[in-house]
Amino acid sequence: MVTNVAPPGWPREVRPPDAPDWESTASKWLLDLCPPEYRGYPALRRHAVVLARFAVLHVEASLAAVRRGLSEARAELRDVAELDVIEAAIATWQREEARLQGVRRAVGLVEEALRGRRYVARL
Repeated sequence: MVTNVAPPGWPREVRPPDAPDWESTASKWLLDLCPPEYRGYPALRRHAVVLARFAVLHVEASLAAVRRGLSEARAELRDVAELDVIEAAIATWQREEARLQGVRRAVGLVEEALRGRRYVARL
């Protein structure tokens, strides 16, 4: 039986589920995604699955902010920036949205694994 399988989208910084010390690599990675203040909360440092839930919500909030920025960019920036600057801002938000979508998938996979889900290698 194959063990220590990580699915597509699994973060490189986190060892696969059930690999030695994998939960501590998950916690470290999750803390790196979250605001620095989260490191000061003992409940988050002691309970990786709780930290994962916080991280999921943080990433989802960031995605919502990026999407709002995209939807409001032209109207909110037209009086303060040239069109080329606005288009550059929109392109930046689009790149950030794509990055955050990948992070959201990775955080979700780690949270599922911390909750006990295991993955099987496919041919």
